[in-house]
Amino acid sequence: MVERVRSALARAAAKATGQALGPYQSAVVRIGFAATWLFFLLREFPGRHELYGPDGPWSWQLAERLIASNRAFTVLMWSDSTLWFEAVYALSLLASALLVLGWRTRASSVLFMIGVLSLQNRSVFMGDGGDNVIHLMAVYLVLTRCGQVWSLDARRARLRGAATAGAAGPVLWALLGAGFAYGVAGGHLGTLWLVFFGTLWTGTALWWLTDRYEPGGERRATLDVLANLLHNAGMLVIAAEVCLIYATAGWYKIQGSRWQDGTALYYPLSLDYFTPWPRLSELVASSGVVVMLLTYGTVLVQVAFPFTLFNRRVKNVLLAVMMLEHAGIAVLLGLPFFSLAMIAADAVFLPTGLLVWVGARAVAVAGGLRRWSPTRPSPVPRAAPGPLLGAPPPGPPPATAGGTPSASNAGEAGIAGGAGIAGEAGASSPSGV
Repeated sequence: MVERVRSALARAAAKATGQALGPYQSAVVRIGFAATWLFFLLREFPGRHELYGPDGPWSWQLAERLIASNRAFTVLMWSDSTLWFEAVYALSLLASALLVLGWRTRASSVLFMIGVLSLQNRSVFMGDGGDNVIHLMAVYLVLTRCGQVWSLDARRARLRGAATAGAAGPVLWALLGAGFAYGVAGGHLGTLWLVFFGTLWTGTALWWLTDRYEPGGERRATLDVLANLLHNAGMLVIAAEVCLIYATAGWYKIQGSRWQDGTALYYPLSLDYFTPWPRLSELVASSGVVVMLLTYGTVLVQVAFPFTLFNRRVKNVLLAVMMLEHAGIAVLLGLPFFSLAMIAADAVFLPTGLLVWVGARAVAVAGGLRRWSPTRPSPVPRAAPGPLLGAPPPGPPPATAGGTPSASNAGEAGIAGGAGIAGEAGASSPSGV
């Protein structure tokens, strides 16, 4: 018995250190959260000064007093100039787009985190549950190797043999280092953030040096093990955070009298803020049976969520239900970014086989579109030389060896789902981050 336990622990340790688990799941989470934040910033672009800038009700002086007490991180407090605000907002937009594409993913994820924390901590009363989820996941994504697949980094590694090839990476990290030095010199960084950014920059510099000058050496292997451990720990934290959000929301709902009598959904459907489609909201609210089923169903799936982790089939069914429910929240209650954030968080539990299939289908569709594009000239066939021109007669085609890339299915061991109304993620609201 002891020997079997020891053997199982050894296999688990080898798996955790030998590879970055869930590459497809981490890629979906990366794309989902970066795209959600990008779309949010684009939608709020006309009113950005009122939300996070100098024209907002939460003035720069009020924000300065609050941040002095909670030590939250935001580069917007480094200067009160409008030009600086515009630069930070543009940087956040750019970082989100780069993270969606997976270009220099590690650096892009750091810039993405800086943009999210800077804007949200500047005006802490402008967010909702979806913003809280993005806030947390922006920090966790920095820990992961989320550019292994479905990214420009993966394409570069496939074509050049290394994802760190090229001068763009060192230049980008040099700029980040300069910003870090400015923050330290100006006293803008607390001890926690000083250690965090210093460790991150130093570790990345060591990685680049060993990958360039000792790609097959022992130091490179050691850094690989550490990176795999950090990635797997980050994925575990993301999965645990999703479980905590849903479990907390479900158990708090059970204690509410409106959730107990099955009428909780009726009230947001009667508020103008949550009724982008008044006729549709009236139609749903007019049926007591529908309201009761949706209310009890929401509580049931959130409370049951952690227990479905132990059964893959039940997990997959519930996961589909949860994503559909979030899509319904986006349409019915007018909370698209909250729903997109929760669906992106749920994606950490999607089956690997499904993600591989979706990726293959996307590649096939893209190839078909390129093939039939009217702007792409058709290649002119060239006549092959024959025996009369002195070429040897054609022989049998050479044998080829092929294979199907395998994908880690370690990210299948979970489930995400659950629908919350506005404040679902409030129980996990970050404080002073």
